[in-house]
Amino acid sequence: MDLCLLPARKLKELLLNGEISARELVDAFLARIRELDGKLGAFLHVDEDGARQRARELDVAKAKGQAPGPLFGLPIALKDNISVQGWPLRCASKILDGYTASYDATVVQRIKGAGGIPIGSCNMDEFGFGSSTEHSAYQETRNPWQLDRIPGGSSGGSAAAVAARMVPFALGSDTGGSIRQPAALCGVSGLKPSYGRVSRFGLVAFGSSLDQIGPICHDVEDMEFLFEVLSGKDVRDATSLDEPRYACWTREGEEHATVRGMRIGVPAEYLSEEIDADVTASVKAALAKLEAEGATLVEVSLPMTQYAIPCYYLIATSEASSNLARFDGIRYGKRVRADKLRDLYLATREQGFGAEAKRRILLGAFCLSAGYYDAYYHRASKVRAAIQKEFEDVFQDVDVICGPTSPVPPYRIGERIEDPLAMYFCDLLTIPANLAGIPALSIPCGKDRDGMPIGLQIQGPKLGEAKIFRAARCWQRLVSLHEELPTELLA
Repeated sequence: MDLCLLPARKLKELLLNGEISARELVDAFLARIRELDGKLGAFLHVDEDGARQRARELDVAKAKGQAPGPLFGLPIALKDNISVQGWPLRCASKILDGYTASYDATVVQRIKGAGGIPIGSCNMDEFGFGSSTEHSAYQETRNPWQLDRIPGGSSGGSAAAVAARMVPFALGSDTGGSIRQPAALCGVSGLKPSYGRVSRFGLVAFGSSLDQIGPICHDVEDMEFLFEVLSGKDVRDATSLDEPRYACWTREGEEHATVRGMRIGVPAEYLSEEIDADVTASVKAALAKLEAEGATLVEVSLPMTQYAIPCYYLIATSEASSNLARFDGIRYGKRVRADKLRDLYLATREQGFGAEAKRRILLGAFCLSAGYYDAYYHRASKVRAAIQKEFEDVFQDVDVICGPTSPVPPYRIGERIEDPLAMYFCDLLTIPANLAGIPALSIPCGKDRDGMPIGLQIQGPKLGEAKIFRAARCWQRLVSLHEELPTELLA
């Protein structure tokens, strides 16, 4: 039995029954990381000693009769912008070279408190600035399905690690699609929760009004029980919602096992001519299967979608330019010595930030500068409010909204790197959920002509995670795409 190929729920069962120990499970996943990550480049840091030590402690505690937590003995990877005490925290940027995190993020505390074992940090686009993981300052991450393709981004390392079965699940962050898009392109499932449903304390900020931490998993049921651990109010995060922890579904009741009676909105804007033909065909086939299972498909319109990308890139870059001002060579990471303080700032930021980070910082600084704030940031905020209202109106008539996650399948590494606008287009269908603050997940729904994964995105109303999980569970029971392995990597 290859432990690395089993879903987290099965691994938990084996651990609780004493058929395997936490130490044996950690060793199995560490061996797989050593075997495969040289080809993939998913991890920036692997804490072998720390993971083994924690596994031993959990085994001893269980032997003494202490009640195991819901994540007992399960390894988990984290994106390189989530603080884990004693680990390097670099956000895949040279400007944080040498910086070690001094505390655990709230999500890390909750994972450890539930018996989970942080095993390593994963590669990403620098500070989350990208949708291909090509903007990391350290290494390329490759798609496990075809090693010459991108894994998506910015949580590309987390998605690739899960797809290659190097961890049962991982955490990413999603500012404009950075969990859902790489999950779709790597053939796994990813969730962006409602804004404020998961604490951001300990997440290095990109766009503070947009960022959310969420899980990337093999399947929806693993995702849901991990989300239960992550969710809940946190007094250290002022944006954290005063909501109880999400309650994982039970198998009691027909309504949990079917989409019968659900109304699924299908926006015309999500299936336009701009979307790749293979993507459109896969999504339409998935919708037809859900309709055959008893769902009602409802044609809806979200015309503000056309303004989502410009709106997002004004708001997100403005917030990023403010958040990244703290990285100046004085308090964190890299410092370039200079005779004058101003020269120290300039030299450190010039050498520390990559090209895409500089592009976004400059755009954001311009948007917030005197004389331009009203014309750009303030106006974009009004468009955002209109997008939120549009979603609220549509959700008066439907339970969830379905469409593609990414407008294109995974493209070849380097294919779009010189065309920022073409890369920004890849976020067309994921950005609206961040602007509206609503939950959305991606689940595998097909393959393109080259055998590359395609994702189905399911969006719900604010705090409507239960609805999107219900639709996703039904879809997962109809197909077995979540069980397929990336054959090129494993050949």
